[in-house]
Amino acid sequence: MGAWQPLPDGLPPEVRHFVELLRQLKDGTGLSLASLGARTAYSKSSWQRYLNAVQPPPRQAVAALCQVAGLTGADAERHVVRWELAVEAWPRPAPANPGEAYEDDPTVPWWERLDEPEPARPAGRLLLLAVLLLLALLLTVVGGAMAFG
Repeated sequence: MGAWQPLPDGLPPEVRHFVELLRQLKDGTGLSLASLGARTAYSKSSWQRYLNAVQPPPRQAVAALCQVAGLTGADAERHVVRWELAVEAWPRPAPANPGEAYEDDPTVPWWERLDEPEPARPAGRLLLLAVLLLLALLLTVVGGAMAFG
């Protein structure tokens, strides 16, 4: 604990601050990286990458660390907000092979999919819903007029 390697030069301040907070949170648990990995769904090597700013942690990893550290409510939520700011500013590494994600990480980070277009939703479904709602409204009005007429 406390014997962290220096963070890379040139990290955006949001990333540096976030990783330092995660390191403090991890050190406060008194757990080794192996023990932290055993208590969360993330391996020791994943925690090494996250806590050395090699790659951003998934949101669920931050939540798991907060839970292990005993943070709840607003305290845990503050870490998630800082995570959101850090992920937006996190420098993206140039992969050795195009199309290759972070090595040996089983999770597919959502921030890697930001450039992919969202699948188109069928407009017909929304139109059908609008027509059905209009028909229900019309039937209600006609039925009310007949009942009181």
